[in-house]
This record gives sequence, structure tokens and C-alpha cells, in this order.
Amino acid sequence: MTGVLNRVTPDKIGLEIKDPVDPTALGQARAILEELVVDDSKGMVDPDSLLTVAKRLGDVPQDATQFVVSKEECKAAFEGLTDAERVALTNIHGRVKAFAEMQRKSVVDMEMDIPGGKAGHTVSPCRAAGCYAPGGRYPLPSSVLMTAVTARAAGCETVVLASPRPAPITMAAAHISNVDLFLCVGGAQAIGSMAFGIDGVVPRCDVICGPGNKWVTAAKSLVNGKCGIDMLAGPSEVLVICDETANAKVVAADLIAQAEHDVVARAILLSTDPRMIEEVDKEVAQQIEALPEPNRSTALEALKQSFAVECKSIEECIKISDDIAPEHLEIQTIDAQTVGQTCANYGGLFVGEHAAEVLGDYGAGPNHTLPTGGTGRYTGGLSVFNFLRIRTWMRVDDAAASQGMVGDSIVMARLEGLEGHARAAEARKQ
Repeated sequence: MTGVLNRVTPDKIGLEIKDPVDPTALGQARAILEELVVDDSKGMVDPDSLLTVAKRLGDVPQDATQFVVSKEECKAAFEGLTDAERVALTNIHGRVKAFAEMQRKSVVDMEMDIPGGKAGHTVSPCRAAGCYAPGGRYPLPSSVLMTAVTARAAGCETVVLASPRPAPITMAAAHISNVDLFLCVGGAQAIGSMAFGIDGVVPRCDVICGPGNKWVTAAKSLVNGKCGIDMLAGPSEVLVICDETANAKVVAADLIAQAEHDVVARAILLSTDPRMIEEVDKEVAQQIEALPEPNRSTALEALKQSFAVECKSIEECIKISDDIAPEHLEIQTIDAQTVGQTCANYGGLFVGEHAAEVLGDYGAGPNHTLPTGGTGRYTGGLSVFNFLRIRTWMRVDDAAASQGMVGDSIVMARLEGLEGHARAAEARKQ
């Protein structure tokens, strides 16, 4: 096979942020949500309707009578793993948990003096978290860990997991993550069940997180506001900045690893060295042929919208990367740490040849649920902060000492034309 990486000049790079919500999927998701909530279900999901939808869409067998995976089944799945699988799952769980717990400790309650009293904020978790883990082409136990462990570290009282047709490894991940309730449904019906709740079975979740297919994304867009969501995720992407010191074999492997995710994934290479681009392209062509199916075909299709750019300098690489704001950003250059720290927009940063993006996928510690499609310009990845509420408070103990603040409020209220506000402040005047 000849080279497979498209060549693009810096001025031809498209930077438009595409809507991650598919219009057709949105209509279908809306219809499913309407089907789930019947007139006498008090605004919650009707369990019989959910089972009907789950059977129709292949989440559960036609003879299924329930949509909940028991804790006993999850425990048995964990105990049924091989020693190597159990050790890997336990190790990854430990690293994700340690990182999330460190994040939680980084933000604390605080207070300060104000005229006549105190003001501050408190940090507290939401009550119930809903976590989604895809159950499509490949089981994704890592998504169970990234979502459920993070919610638990934040302090959520109840953690609900949804994943259709769960494989034993997914159930094992639910066990080690201490999930309270496991729904074996997917798509819009899973999101609706967690957002609206099921009377006596599933609590209404305050926040729903986790990656999924286009129906999951569409449903999250519909329930946003009724509950919080982490993000509306689009196709996955990686961008590698490299120079002449990079290892072409490693760079190629990382591009392919991203491309095999999905036919709409993007793998982008920015380099100051045209010879490196050629070497990486040859490696991609060779390595991709050694992939099994359907990974090979998926990666080849994804590479059709992927590209390589020859840049005049590392500074130009950084500028292009910042404009794209990739989900995953790898730096494989001289002084990679400095280059990485200069980059402003990305979901997750991977510094140096040995910091493979796949290590982030599988639990180095930081979360792998990251912003896509340029949204890294204004937001970050999933973390304990998605499940925390920072709420402010104030108290006035000395009314006399607060009179300056009262006077300021009276003046500002009248400047804004809000006489009722002004009089409410005047009621505190001494």
C-alpha cells in the first residue's frame, strides 16, 4: 500500500466546529423519550415501556423480564476474570481513583470577611450521578471506570450505570467501581431512564456523563437542563506535533490507534520535517495492513478525513493546534515539556514519546472523557468538578458595620431602575 495520509497546507485546514448532534438521531431520540414517559408515570420512565423499547432496539433478549444487572452478577463476572485481567482492572481502577481523589482535595470550602460579616463558598457533590458506557462494537470497561469512579470520588451518594448488552468485563468494571445500580439498556432510552428516573428503581440523576453513539448524544442534548451533562461528544481525534527527533514508528502507531476508534475519527500530524511526514506515512501504510478486521477497514475509512501538515516552525504547529483544539494532543519534539506548556487549547496533553495517548485511554490517572470538535477552547474533560456544586453564602452579623455596603446597593439598584431592590436595601439602613 502507498501512503495514506492526506497532505494539507496550513491555509487549507478547516476549523469549523460541527454540531455533534445528528438531526435525524435527534428526532428519533425525542420519539423514544416520549414513548418512555406515559401519562400516569408522574413524569418518570414507565418500566414496561422501557422494557418494550429495550427489546425492540436489541438491548435485551426478547424474553427478558428485567433491565437491571444485579450486584451478584457483577461480582461473579469480576471473580470470573483471569488473574491478568483482574490485576489490570484493579490497577487501572486504583490510578483513576487516586487522580480523582486528588482533584477533589484541590477545591475546598472557604470564607472571607465582608463589611459586617462573612461570605464564602461550600463545595458539595450532587446526590445521584448517571454514567453511560458504550456497548457497541467493543466493550468499554474503561468508560465505566472513568465515569463511575470519578462520580464516587466526588462524593455522589448514588451512582447509576447504563450499558447495553454488557460483556463480563463491563460487569466486572461495574463491580470494582462500586456502582449502585446497573441498567443493561443503551441509547436514548438509557439517558431518559437516568434523567427522568424510574419510580422505585432508578432515582432522577442530577448529572449524566459518559461517551456514546449519536442517539446518546442527541438524548443528552434533550435532557440537558432537566439534569446536568458533561458534554456533547463528537468524533474522537488526536493531533501529534513532532519534529525530526520523533520515532516515526511510534507516531504512526498512535495515529492508527485513534483512527480505529470510528470511521469518523480524525488523526492529524503536524511536523516541521517533511522527511518525518514521509516516514510516518510509510509506517502508517505498513502497520495498518497488519491490523485485524474490522479494525483495519475502520482505520482506513477514518484516515480519509485525517491529514498531515508541514509547518515552517514549531510555533506554527502550536498555532494550528490551538486553532483546532484537539481532544488528544501529543508532543513528540525536542523539549516536549516546554512545547506542551506553550499549547493553549486541547482536551488532554501527552508529553514525550513514551506518554502514549492509549495510556490515557486505559487509566494512567487523568480522565479519558475529553472535549472534542474544538470545544477544548472553552472547556475541559470529565472530572470530579462535573459532580460538584460550588455554592456561595453570606452572613451579616454587625448591621452598623454593613451600612456602606447597604448604601452602595441602594445607589446601584436605582441606577438599574429597580426601585423594589433599592427599598429592600433601605429596609436595612440604620
